[in-house]
Amino acid sequence: MPDPLFDTHTPRLDLPLLFAGQAQKEGFVNEVAARLDALLFLAIEGTQSAPPAILSDGQSWLIGVSPTGEWSGREGQIALRQFGNWLFAAPVSGMRLLDKSTGQERRYLTSWQAPAKPAAPSGGTTIDAEARAAINLIIAVLVTAGIVPTS
Repeated sequence: MPDPLFDTHTPRLDLPLLFAGQAQKEGFVNEVAARLDALLFLAIEGTQSAPPAILSDGQSWLIGVSPTGEWSGREGQIALRQFGNWLFAAPVSGMRLLDKSTGQERRYLTSWQAPAKPAAPSGGTTIDAEARAAINLIIAVLVTAGIVPTS
């Protein structure tokens, strides 16, 4: 039974806390381990609004708009597939993830943010080949660093 002087979960990652004399502590410890396994160095498969048809433990997804099924009501959260169950993590400011479908990193600051890939220079009346080459190189470095998506 939780102590009324203490919270039952951590404030940032919503990890369950143990209490003295608590029965079945292994359930709480295992949930903490599962959440840390999923959230530490977080990498998502992509963004979807419904659970995937083929489920694999260890996969994580960013839940898109108007979620359905088991994800209903969890828009913008991270769905973590662990031990045949879904765990959900609400994003907190400073959270970062790697979107494996785009190779891009995203960060959370009141909403999920990821810059778009800038367009390569084209057209114009005066064409500077060296400047265009430099801009294209900068764009390539931003893609390699995971700051902007590949396309």
